[in-house]
Amino acid sequence: MPQAAERKALERGLRSLNENMTTLAELSEIAIRKAVDGFDRLDPGVADDVFTLDQEIYALQLEIEKTCVDLLALHAPVARDLRTITTSLKITTDLDRIGRYAKDIAEVTLQFRGREPNHLRNTGSIPQMTELAVRLVDKAIRAFVARDAESVRHIQEDDDAVDLLHDRAFQELVDKMKSGAMAIEVGARYILVTRYLERIADHAVNIGQRVVYMVTGETVPRVRAAERSKA
Repeated sequence: MPQAAERKALERGLRSLNENMTTLAELSEIAIRKAVDGFDRLDPGVADDVFTLDQEIYALQLEIEKTCVDLLALHAPVARDLRTITTSLKITTDLDRIGRYAKDIAEVTLQFRGREPNHLRNTGSIPQMTELAVRLVDKAIRAFVARDAESVRHIQEDDDAVDLLHDRAFQELVDKMKSGAMAIEVGARYILVTRYLERIADHAVNIGQRVVYMVTGETVPRVRAAERSKA
């Protein structure tokens, strides 16, 4: 194939990849927003929507993986094109995991079955943690779509607040269970949800750092919060 035609074919493939990646990112964010909203209101009807989104996310992930492999095999891309393809492969895994955690939260909602109305009003740090985690996902996805490396260069620091709230929420829940203010079964479910939210935030950090690499070629080192505080 002539070089010009080869380049055009690669560009078409990259455009298709970007469109599917953008759709995958949007579906993952919709899934987590629906899941946390359903958990907040203990609305079991939301679960079906989240389960459907999880299936759509998984199917699209497989399609994207095939596209990436085909682009690598057929066009031997280099430099930024190669980074875009290899990074997209990794980001699909993070987006799929976000979708799976959204499904996990929806499953916890089904376990309550409306027996604890307005439950989040009495669970301390969980609502704030939920909002921060969702905002972190939104930030990472916006950066990916816009190819905005600078907006997520320090995203790991943003995750520190989520980790702090996770620790605080855990202790609050343990104290409530110890005092008898909350049933152990209920508290255990809340603890699961806080863990899912903490992991969702971690995957958002992964996406943000991958965006930096994709756009600039720079690798952002992982630095623990305790190490940053000493710097």
